[in-house]
Amino acid sequence: MQTHPQVRADRVATVSVAGVLTAAMGFSMLQLFLVGALGPRIVPDLGLSAAMLGFTTTVGFGTAALLSPMAGRAVDVLGPRRCLVALLGLVALALGLIAAAPGYAVLLVAVGLGGLPQALANPATNKAILAVIPAAQRAGATGTKQSGVQLGAIAAGLPLTALAAVAGWRVSVLVAAGSAVLVTLWVWWTLPTDPPRRKSEIHTAAMGSTIDAVTAASVVRWLAVYSLFLGAGMASINTYLALFGERRLGLSAATAGTLVAVLGVAGIAGRIGWARVASRPGMAVVLPAGLGVGSAGAAGLMAVAPLVNGLVWVAVVAVGTFGMAGNAVSMVLVIQRAAPGRAGRDSALVSAGFFAGFAVGPPVFGAVVPSIGYSSSWLLVAAEFMTAAGVAAVWALRDRA
Repeated sequence: MQTHPQVRADRVATVSVAGVLTAAMGFSMLQLFLVGALGPRIVPDLGLSAAMLGFTTTVGFGTAALLSPMAGRAVDVLGPRRCLVALLGLVALALGLIAAAPGYAVLLVAVGLGGLPQALANPATNKAILAVIPAAQRAGATGTKQSGVQLGAIAAGLPLTALAAVAGWRVSVLVAAGSAVLVTLWVWWTLPTDPPRRKSEIHTAAMGSTIDAVTAASVVRWLAVYSLFLGAGMASINTYLALFGERRLGLSAATAGTLVAVLGVAGIAGRIGWARVASRPGMAVVLPAGLGVGSAGAAGLMAVAPLVNGLVWVAVVAVGTFGMAGNAVSMVLVIQRAAPGRAGRDSALVSAGFFAGFAVGPPVFGAVVPSIGYSSSWLLVAAEFMTAAGVAAVWALRDRA
């Protein structure tokens, strides 16, 4: 059977939009990934300590959490195309500052500036999906674009790190900045022009409307709390996984780094797969609780990994499959339930919870590891995931009632 030309055109447009949104998500956090991946070169060059380098993560996610509500309102008022162009421009500026940083103060300013693109990323990309992608394909597009975060981490850890070994870390960061400029042109070319906003529409976006806004606000509050605990657990694993493999399991530095790569690949598969499952009727409501329980089980496997040879690989795949998918399913729910004119703000508030968890989780984990050890600390992470699952389960029961 021959496909109608318009159907083929729509499919090409959908793939192109999903691709550009995936790229935007990857670049939104690239500055943090690069600072971490190039840390062994940045630390001696700028005269930093390991603690000073680690604090950049807290600054980045803390700034993103604080700016998320404002960013969400901006997306609702200005439109996704304008905000994605601004996002990528800010990424290029932040990366340029990092490349030119003479010391720690400028590095912190650059990472803090990079918090705004993080805050804009989910609201702008979700709003673009609602504006461009057909309803039946939105869940799949959401999972695909959420996987862009992991693709950004892989880009920082492989090609850009290899370039830094040859040309220096500053050149590597400048290449990333130039790539952000190219993706800005891709966004401008691919996404439709944002419609002009009349005063009545701006008022609706700012204040919300009718019972739909009240219902959506309830979903957003529950998802924000869920994301807080989910983010705290995931950030602890992201930050300390390689160190755990090297110091507690006796892996080489290269093998411990491979654990992080496996986590990223599993996360891509988990986000795309579970987001597609969430498109089925009723599934998006129950999935967050199930993913929280699966994440808790994965953290439990990490706790006993020192006792069972090779178990850590199973644990890492499980963390990526379940834990990293939680945020993607949350965004599917936001897109499904967002009130008219509030998709940006609703996405931003859920993201703020996730970013707050990322800012808080690693410092807490790092503070307790010296006294209770890695195994007990992973059980603390499992408790964070179970708390997220409990929050999601209570909300699911209330929603169905």
